Parts: sequence; structure tokens; C-alpha cells
Amino acid sequence: MPAKRIPKEQIQTPKGTRDILAQDAPYFERVIQVAEEITRFYGFMLIQTPHFEKTEIFERTLGEASDIVEKEMYNFRTRGGDHLTLRPEATAGIARAYIQHGMGSWPQPVKIYTHGSFFRHERPQRGRFRELRQFDWEILGEDDPITDSLVIRIMYTVLVELGFKNIAVQINSIGDTESRAVYRKELVAFYRKNVNTLCKDCKRRLKENPLRLLDCKEHTCIELREDAPQIIKYLGDASKKRFKCLLEFLEEGDISYFINPYLVRGLDYYTDTVFEIFVNCEDASGIMEQENTDGNKPTPLALGGGGRYDGLMKILGGKPTPGVGAALGIDRIVMEMKEQGLKAAEEVRPHVFLVQLGPSAKRKSFGLMEEFRKAHIPIMESVGKDSIKSQLKIADKVEADYTLILGQKEALDGTVIVREMTTGVQETVRMADVVQNVKDKLKKKR
Repeated sequence: MPAKRIPKEQIQTPKGTRDILAQDAPYFERVIQVAEEITRFYGFMLIQTPHFEKTEIFERTLGEASDIVEKEMYNFRTRGGDHLTLRPEATAGIARAYIQHGMGSWPQPVKIYTHGSFFRHERPQRGRFRELRQFDWEILGEDDPITDSLVIRIMYTVLVELGFKNIAVQINSIGDTESRAVYRKELVAFYRKNVNTLCKDCKRRLKENPLRLLDCKEHTCIELREDAPQIIKYLGDASKKRFKCLLEFLEEGDISYFINPYLVRGLDYYTDTVFEIFVNCEDASGIMEQENTDGNKPTPLALGGGGRYDGLMKILGGKPTPGVGAALGIDRIVMEMKEQGLKAAEEVRPHVFLVQLGPSAKRKSFGLMEEFRKAHIPIMESVGKDSIKSQLKIADKVEADYTLILGQKEALDGTVIVREMTTGVQETVRMADVVQNVKDKLKKKR
């Protein structure tokens, strides 16, 4: 019995995902190229962790009351009974790898980067997907605030190199465990007096994770937040000193920043420093509100963020190890690059096009192309096309400088016809000499 045909309208990407097609791929390629070049300069090592982890890794580190764990994780159970989760972020998996592979015995700090796909069951909207691509940095084994400033500086530099203007960092300190416990009591007391003003989600958060009330985007909750106590006033001496030192590093590095006393970010593992990085920021009010009251100005847009997590390793059962991390959202960056007309990765134009005619020529063509590859000369061909006219038409369309014509006669003689595309002038060259011949011609053209 033939397989049932799937209706065309059902042959679509799953909701919240998309294909990266040829016209967009150079933008993604450029982001990765720029980020990797800067990251390697600062001595970071690439690692790749699995796309899924044991569910408890995220429940323990992100917090069971966090929005990610409660609403956004893709959980599944294997036939063997394992509870697994598609990774919603990078830090927890890297922390697990640090413990598992004994990275604590390596020279400290360990500077790691990774990039790839992450998965969150969010409501898809502009710049927000269920499969999201991120570039992530982690520094493990050092608590000096200069490491906080380093990951911020790298993010900032990547965005500058990509061509963005008006970049600014929104930053706050949420203190250590002790100062946060004192603040939490004050915050809960304040919101309990105003519980009737809270949205439905915030009434739940008040019981489970009160710091998340400061993150709410509902208008009534934002208005109420203006009168809420600010965590910065409850910081202990060590946290105050750390925060002051970090801000001095940012100022010394000419990194524009704004202190947002309500910034907490949504994950339980953060301690002390939290931050987000924005583009299109002309003043503090725009970055704080993330609104555009002037239709002629671009809206401030968050492209990444991060923070310090000195208690994370202990949560996972490892030795207490300080750490700080950050990530940029590649999808959002690409969206904004296209909107602002910023350049993508340059396409490699083939200098040479190979025309092959007949079975003998086709058999010889791959060996010839390999010689050009070894010489780092971009070459293109059209496998399967037999007509010289159709192949020359493609060579003209891709703007190749030279076309190599390899027919039955040339294959037998061990020669190649080299045609200069702009003049039509051609010569016959020994196959063993053709790479050097073309190399010399290209050198003269430059």
C-alpha cells in the first residue's frame, strides 16, 4: 500500500523554527567569524556540549520556579526511562562538563566559548524563536571583577566590529546570598501590601521567586516597581566593592553603561553582577524602558546578557568555583544587521570556472579541481552539464576571471584550454602547468 501523501501545507518547519537559506547564511557566518576571531585573541577555548542534558541539571541550576523550567523547556523521556531536556542555555552544560572532566585541576581561570542552537518553548515573535542560536563565553575559576569586565568587553567589541552604533550595557548587582536574603524579605513585604495590583503571574512569583517581579513586563507591575525597594541599597561591603571595581573597569575601557537597579535576570544561579547589552541606545531612558517614543529613532534592542554565578558548581555537586558568563543572540544580531544594512560575510567569488566535456574529461576534472584547492584558488564547475554553451553561460554569470575547458581531446593529450573571460583570448596549457599558469595570470591582474 503506497504511503499516504502529506498535504503541502503540512510540509513546514515546526512553529518557532526556520531554515537558514543561502541569502541569510553569510550574515550568520560573519557573526561567528568576528566573534571567534576576537574570542580566540583573548585565549578562550572552544568546547561543544550535547544538545540535551539530564533534566535535573537545568532544574537545579536555573531554579524550579524560573520561567524557563516552568514553561519553556523541551523535556522528554527515553525508552530507557532517562529524563532529558533540550538545552535552553549553555552555562549549565558547561558547568557540568567542568566538573565531569576535572577542569578544576587545569590552570585557572578556564576560559571557554561555545556556539550553537538552544531551545525554548516561547511564544514566537520578532527576533524570538523556539530554536535560538547563541554565542557563549564562560570564565571559570576566578572571582576577580576584571573577569566580569572581560566578558562584557568581548561582547561589546564583537558588536562594534559588526558595525553597530550606540552600544550600551545595562548593569546591576544582585549581591551575594546573605544580602539577597535580607533584600528578599523587604521586597516581599512591599509587594504583599500591593498584592491586588499585581498581574496573575506576579502573584504566583511572589510566593515562589519574588525577585522575578522586578522583571515583569506588565504595565501595572512596571509602575508599581518604581516604588519597590532597590537591591543596590542592601548590598554587603564585599558586593559594593566588587560592583564599584567593575564599573571602574568599564569606564577605563570606554564602555558605555547604565545602572538599572531593577535588573535581576531570570535564573537562580546568578550572584552579584548581572548585565544586558543593547544597541540603538542614545540615552538612559531608552535603554531602561526599551520603548521608542520618537518614531524617527531606532528602538533600543537587547542582543545579549549574562552575569556571575559563584554558587553554580556547588549546586551541581562540585567544589565551590567562581564563574562568570555571557551570551549574544545570533538570530537577533542578524535581524538587526539586515535592518541596519550592515555587511554580511563576503562571498568567495570563483576566479576559475571548469568546463568539462565528455566522460574522460569528467573523470579528470575532480583531480584538476583538487590541485586548485591545494593552491587556494577558488574554482567552480557545473557537474552534470554537457553543453559547452550552457557551462560558459554559468562561468559568465559567476564572473569568473578564467575558464578552463577540458574536452575529450584535452583529456587524452593531458592539456587544458585556458580562456580569459573578458577578452576571449585563450591558449592551450599542459595540465601539469595549468595551476601555476592561472596563478601567474591572476597575479598580473591584481
